[in-house]
Amino acid sequence: MQASPRRDYRLRTNGCPTCLRSSSFTADRFEGVDIKSAFIRAKKLERTYAAQLRKIAGHIGDIVNGFNIQDLPGAQMLQAVMARYSATLTPWAEAVSRRMVTEVAARDERAWVRVSQQMGQALKREIATAPTGEAMRSAMASQVKLITSLPTDAGQRVHDLVIAGISEGRRADAIAEEIARTGEVTKSRATLIARTEVSRTATELTKARAEHIGSTHFIWRTAGDSDVRPSHKKLNGQTFRWDEPPECDPGHHALPGGIWNCRCYPEPIIPEA
Repeated sequence: MQASPRRDYRLRTNGCPTCLRSSSFTADRFEGVDIKSAFIRAKKLERTYAAQLRKIAGHIGDIVNGFNIQDLPGAQMLQAVMARYSATLTPWAEAVSRRMVTEVAARDERAWVRVSQQMGQALKREIATAPTGEAMRSAMASQVKLITSLPTDAGQRVHDLVIAGISEGRRADAIAEEIARTGEVTKSRATLIARTEVSRTATELTKARAEHIGSTHFIWRTAGDSDVRPSHKKLNGQTFRWDEPPECDPGHHALPGGIWNCRCYPEPIIPEA
């Protein structure tokens, strides 16, 4: 029986002879595997994480509204309360962060399993043994820091509002109205953290596994809807190095999903086995 011709997966267009050619492997399907859909971000996980963080924001709003802050000593007292609340949040923040990062890692692993079905056994084993532990630990530490900053940032906001009100001679009721919005402002920040950090964590784990098996490049993919930023639309479909992320927003270089409110994701270009 005549042997099947060997497929050529080398990336010729970008001068990277060791990478797979995007039109053969990563553009739409590889041996029946939809590569792009494998790495699309999990919106359900993002919503779940956001709901958890908004609970804390709700508690913060209740605490702030429980104070009758009319002067600087009142604002300073609230700051002290928020600092204590932040400290007590740490165990909860660690548990919630661990759950989010673990679920993101599991989803990323499933995506790689789908992709690896058509790869050789050696490459499958390499993917399974990728050193993702450091990326997971880094992500969890970052999440704990962000979660525990919600109360302290809220306390600082109230303090700043009181100082500004005093220096600008604003009416007490106007200052009180802004202080009362602290819970709402914190909820918005909690949603932003969840949306950004789930995507950032997923990207870092995908990158860790990709680089472990020798991948040097990825294709930038957007969510493909009307909410995609114009600057990110221009990046869609372009190929970049993992260690040289493009300027996705003015003055900001980042991987897909690595910047605030970014729902883009990287499509790894896999080296030829």
